[in-house]
Amino acid sequence: MSSTPTLDTSISILGPQKIPSHLPYRTWADDHPIIPLYLDAEVSEDAPGGIVELEAAGPRQHLYFDPTRAKCAIVTCGGLCPGINDVIRAIVMEAFHAYNVPAIMGIRYGLEGFIQRYGHLPMELTPARVTDIHRFGGTILGSSRGPQSAEEIVDSLERSNISVLFVIGGDGSMKAALSISREIRNRGLRISVIGIPKTIDNDINFIPQSFGFDTAVGKATEAIECAHTEAGGMPNGIGLVKLMGRESGFIAAQATLALKQVNFTLVPEAPFELEGPAGLLPALEQRLKDRGHAVIVVAEGAGQHLMDHRSDATDASGNAVLGDVADLLRRSIAAYMKRRGVTYNLKYIDPSYMIRSVPATSTDKVYCGFLGQHAVHAAMAGRTDMVVCKIQDRFVHLPLELVTRRRRKLDVHSELWRAVLESTGQGMMYGMLPQE
Repeated sequence: MSSTPTLDTSISILGPQKIPSHLPYRTWADDHPIIPLYLDAEVSEDAPGGIVELEAAGPRQHLYFDPTRAKCAIVTCGGLCPGINDVIRAIVMEAFHAYNVPAIMGIRYGLEGFIQRYGHLPMELTPARVTDIHRFGGTILGSSRGPQSAEEIVDSLERSNISVLFVIGGDGSMKAALSISREIRNRGLRISVIGIPKTIDNDINFIPQSFGFDTAVGKATEAIECAHTEAGGMPNGIGLVKLMGRESGFIAAQATLALKQVNFTLVPEAPFELEGPAGLLPALEQRLKDRGHAVIVVAEGAGQHLMDHRSDATDASGNAVLGDVADLLRRSIAAYMKRRGVTYNLKYIDPSYMIRSVPATSTDKVYCGFLGQHAVHAAMAGRTDMVVCKIQDRFVHLPLELVTRRRRKLDVHSELWRAVLESTGQGMMYGMLPQE
C-alpha cells in the first residue's frame, strides 16, 4: 500500500489469500481497498496534515485462514469501559455465523489468563453464552492490569493451537499486543493479532473516538446536572465534578459542551493557576459574586503541576500515580475563601466507576458491532499487527505500531477547546489559551 513518506500505514499480512470466501456479498472491501482521508493534528501529532491512504475494513473475497479449521481467542485488558461485552458478542456471532469458526476461547482476567501459574481457566465462547451479554456493563471475561511475558503468552497460544488473537484494550494493551505479535513473528508462526482499541479517556493515537466514549459523556453529563442542581440550591453553592481523563481531557470537554452549565473546565492539557489575577480562585470568587453559584468540572489528570508531593510511583499498568486534584481544589478553595471572608457551600461528585461500568448506549452498541465484525473480517483475511477503527465515519485498518506511538491529547488549538472556552467563559484564565 502506498502512503506518505512520513507515515507508514501498510498492514501486515500472514500470507497469500487462497481460500475463496463463501460470504454472500456483492460488494467487498477489495473493490475499494484504499481509502484516502485527510488527517490533521487534531487526530494525532503524527498526522502529516494532508491526505493519507488507509486500508479499508470489511470482508475480502479471498481468505488466508480456512475458517472451519481456525481457532480464535479473545482477551480483554485494563479498566472497564462501556461496550466491551458488545464487542465480544459481535466477534463471537460473526465468527460462528458468518465464517463457521468452530471454537472461540475467552481468556479470563486479561493477560494473566495466558499464564498458567495464575490459575485462570479459559471460557468457551459460543453464541448461546454471549447472546445477552450486551445488555450488561463490564466484561464477561474479566480483566486485569499489568504486563505479562510475551514469550509465555505465545507459548500458551501455541499450546492451544490458536489461529487468531483478538485483544480488546487501551494504550497499554495495544503495546502488549504489539509485543505479542513481534514474538509470534520471531518464531515464524502464523497467528493473527487484531486489536480493538478501548479507552474511556479517548486517548488512543489516531483514533478520533473510541467505543464507550459516547456512553461516558452521557453519564458524565448526568453527574454535572446533579452538581448544577446542588450548587443552585445553596447560597454561594459550588458543584465540583471529577471525571476520568489521566492525560487527556476529552470527557470533561465533551460533557461541558453537552450541558452548557459548566463554568470552569480543567483538563491536563491546559495548566491553570490557582491564584493571581488570572487564577482559578479569583475567577471563582467573581462568579459567586455575580451569579451566586458555580460548577467546576475537572479531569482527574488536571493540575498535577500544582501538587506539593509528586512521586515517580506507577500503577500496575505503568501509569504514573496521580495526585488527587479534587482534594487539592477543595483545600485551596477553603483556604482562599476563608482569607477573603466568603462563605460558600461545596458539593463534590466523583462518578468515575459508575461511568465506566454501565451498559453502552445505542450509538456505542452500533459502533461496537461494526468493530467486532470488521475485526473478524480482517483476521480471516490474514491481517495482523493491526487495529480496526473508525476515522471520519469510515472503518479502516491501522498498524499497531502507529497507534502505540503516543497517547492522543486534546489539542488546545482546536475548535473543540475553543468551544469549551466560549461555553464556560474561562478564556481569560491563565493557561487556557495556547501559548505562542
